[in-house]
Amino acid sequence: MVPRRRPAPEAPAPEASSPLLMAEPSTARQPLAARMRPRTLDEFVGQTHLVGPTGPFRRFAARGALPSMILWGPPGSGKTTLARLLAAAAGAEFRTLSAVMSGVAEVRAVIAAARARPETDAPATPTVLFIDEIHRFNRAQQDALLPHVEDGTVTLIGATTENAYLSVNPPLLSRMRVFRLEPLGEDEIRRVVEAAVLDERGLAGRVVLAGDVLALLVQMAGGDARQALNLLEATAALAEAGGLLDAGGRVAPRREDLEAAAQQRAAAYDLVGDRHYDTISAFIKSVRGNDPDAALYWLAELIVAGEDPRFIARRLIILASEDVGNADPRGLQLAVAAAQALEYVGLPEAQYALAQATAFLAAVPKSNRAGRAYFAARADAEALAPLPVPLHLRNAPVPAMKRHGIGVGYRYPHDYPGADVEQQYLPDRLVGKRYYEPSDQGLERQLGELMERRRERRRTPPDAGGG
Repeated sequence: MVPRRRPAPEAPAPEASSPLLMAEPSTARQPLAARMRPRTLDEFVGQTHLVGPTGPFRRFAARGALPSMILWGPPGSGKTTLARLLAAAAGAEFRTLSAVMSGVAEVRAVIAAARARPETDAPATPTVLFIDEIHRFNRAQQDALLPHVEDGTVTLIGATTENAYLSVNPPLLSRMRVFRLEPLGEDEIRRVVEAAVLDERGLAGRVVLAGDVLALLVQMAGGDARQALNLLEATAALAEAGGLLDAGGRVAPRREDLEAAAQQRAAAYDLVGDRHYDTISAFIKSVRGNDPDAALYWLAELIVAGEDPRFIARRLIILASEDVGNADPRGLQLAVAAAQALEYVGLPEAQYALAQATAFLAAVPKSNRAGRAYFAARADAEALAPLPVPLHLRNAPVPAMKRHGIGVGYRYPHDYPGADVEQQYLPDRLVGKRYYEPSDQGLERQLGELMERRRERRRTPPDAGGG
């Protein structure tokens, strides 16, 4: 149904609340995302591996006791809400600090209050200390928590968007359990939005979302429930300000209102955080896995997110040698050419060169045999080096050195058929060792066949002398 416009008020007060979207007086100043915070685990949407019927959080809630834990996941995945719900299920005092705004002094105050509580409570009320962005605490601040977690003064729940195994000190981490939260799926985001539209704590049915508007909002949220609710609230406010109502008098936002509210959605990407490493990992593995479509998608996401294109070009060069190798040596040429093109023309034009190299490397045959052979040889070099160089391979710039056998007996390959002759090149200790065994992929198959023909010829005694 096409929305109809309602005449705008002649002189609205700048701070006046929207009559249609106004919440209950006690929550009128709270954002929609805060008003719609789940009150029980049953209301919580997403993270079924944790809050589902057999999930560990259900068991914690049923038991009424919590271990100290780290909740590791992206923004809007429910870390703070789950901490509150678990504390409530355990009948605990819930204290929250932000690692961005707080320090050791605030932690000590919470600890002191927790130590004093058993003297006044009967029975004692446990304390759950929730620290948001715990990875922002430095080592000393994290270490200050150790004795109080260890002796049970507080149950610590830390939330982080960074890799907990890399950002939390090992001594503290060893005393906590790590739970990984995932971005919400589109169906889950849709449930969150639809509930907010209808719930009395939310928009109470005063807003109606057309199917295409809802679908776009869900897509824009990027798995972040808080982002979805903030977008919904801003979009509904814009639509109401424009007098967009349906026949039933409900606010009916259009796609244009949603796009205006969103402006340009910031990509959920941190150039030094998990998303950076996860996305480049997906890019590399898609190229290695022979999927040009996926490789091009991840390339596009890297570019859109503002990744340094020189970093991408370096990864392509590495891929060309590490994963394509001698199956198609043109891969390295093309990757280097793409990097040079980037330096010559920059973005956005160099996107063509990066895309060309990405698609080629993902499509061609793969071989990692050259790299594997090198690292096998390196392992021997590290374990055995320095091994003596065979006398006939040594450099003899002074003729008198030949009296010592240096340079004597070397056979010049070009003096023999096929420019090849049997002679020892490896150190004595490694004679007969083979490092490089070509695969049957692409050009490397031909290299393997050539090497085998040479081996066969070398079994025949030479018919010419060498210098």
